[in-house]
Formats: sequence, structure tokens, C-alpha cells
Amino acid sequence: TATSGPGFSLMQEGLGYAIMAEIPCVIVDVQRGGPSTGLPTKVSQGDVNQARWGVHGDHSIIALTASNHQDVFAITVDAFNFSETYRTPVILLLDEVIGHMREGLEIPEPGKIAIVDRLKTSVREGVDYHPYLPREDGRLPMSDFGGVHRYNVTGLFHDMWGFPSENPQVVYGLLRHLVDKIENHVDDVTRYREYHVEDAETLLISYGSSARSALHVVLNRRQRGERMGLLELQTLWPFPSALVREKAKGARYVVVVEMNMGQVLQSVRAAVERPERVFLANRVDGMLITPTDIQNIMRLIQGKGV
Repeated sequence: TATSGPGFSLMQEGLGYAIMAEIPCVIVDVQRGGPSTGLPTKVSQGDVNQARWGVHGDHSIIALTASNHQDVFAITVDAFNFSETYRTPVILLLDEVIGHMREGLEIPEPGKIAIVDRLKTSVREGVDYHPYLPREDGRLPMSDFGGVHRYNVTGLFHDMWGFPSENPQVVYGLLRHLVDKIENHVDDVTRYREYHVEDAETLLISYGSSARSALHVVLNRRQRGERMGLLELQTLWPFPSALVREKAKGARYVVVVEMNMGQVLQSVRAAVERPERVFLANRVDGMLITPTDIQNIMRLIQGKGV
């Protein structure tokens, strides 16, 4: 399903239920200004933390984003594949600019698109079926709703049969399973693009439509001989801390470009070795952050000599 910020807020209870019941689904959030009714049809990236923490209780989540329609197509395929692989909700965290703009894209032939089919149980009719008993590889086979197997679905902590349980061992085991099946596969779900990162003294980190402006700055500054690069994140959650740490280790400055008050900034600072060298270039007035905005902020940073 697809929505924007206010609708995404209303979906949080259902999202938590899908996490607990391990129901594959994909939710598209085209972000606009908030909170509340905020700025309808104006751009924002203010739902990043909501995508991660909007559901109450301990959990993990997969959230993807992109800066152009070709990559939106690719990560949409990834979103459905990840949802089926890990039996979990996946969020496509887009924004108003991406949602409203028009540009060409190439749709690959069907045989060239990698598709993860739903893993169906091999348990025969009449044999005990344990709907929440993972295989050794951690994947959880499913039986079609209304099919030959009877099973229970609940938002409560539950045992391998799907029946509610308050047994501490059952509760702990299920919670670890729900978190670990994602956090133990961060590398598998991490998507990103990089531009001139290998020798960058100043590294921009951005995502979504903000990354378009960030890339413009990088290409312009490279033409002037400045060693600047861009790491464009396409996986926001689980946050790819190891990737960010590795790409940022040679940079003198790291500048996070986003249209919120610094939601990804905090994760970047937690990931790198020198958080005092990480700065924010942002815009939060409903307008797309421009290359000029980014360059003006960078002049302030460099002017301080930090």
C-alpha cells in the first residue's frame, strides 16, 4: 500500500502486527512536511526515524529509498524480495519530489528481474504444521491462508504453533528471531551508490531527492579540482554502520545532506570514528534543498577551520 506521513502514522499499529505475525508486505511512504497535516504536497524527509521507531516495542525494520525513478524501480523489486525472504514488512521511504517528478526508466525483461518466490511449506495435509518454526537457514515457510493447514495468527507473543504464550523462553526466543533475522543480514539488504568516494577529503552522505542536489555539488567541485565524493544511501534501515564507517574513514569532513533536523546525521555520527567531523546540511521549509544551499553551508563549515 502507499501513503504519506499522516497515513503512515495511522498504519503503525498494523505495521507492528505484521512484524509480530511475520506477514510479508510493502508500504510506500511518500514523505511530505509534518507533523500533523503539516505541508501537503511539499517535500520533506522527516519520516526517517518514524520508519525505524514508529512501532512500539523492540523490533527491526527494512527501509529503502532512492533518488531517481530507475533506482526506485530496482529497490521496489528489492523490497518485495526482502519482504518474502525475511517475512517482514519493508518500507519504501520516498519523498514528494521523487513522487511528483517525471523521468524515463528502462524496465528490464521479466527474465532479467530477480524474483524471490514465497517459500511454501512442504508439510503435507494431515501432518502437524508448525507455522512459526524456522528452517535451519532462518527462513520461515508459509502455508496459504485458507489452504489445507490450520494455524493461528496473533499479535501476541506466540509459540511455534502460533498460540499466545507468556513463557519467558518463548518470548525471548521469538523476539531474538524477529530482530536477528534482519540485523544479522545487514550486508545482504544494504543498497547504495557511491561517486568519487575513494579519494574524497569531503564526503557528502545523502539519500532520496537530496542526493540529486548533493551529486550536483560533487560533480561541480570535482571539475574545480576539489576532492569531494558522495555516498548515496539506498538502505536507511537497518542502518549500514560498517559501510558508512569504511567510506568515511579517509575524509576530513563528512556532511550529511537531508531535509529534516538531522535524523540520519545521528546514525552517521554514531557510526564514524570522529563524530565531531560530521556536519549537517539541511533544509526544512518544504522546499527542495539546492546545490547552492549545500555549498553555502559547506563554506561556513570550512570557514570555521574545524
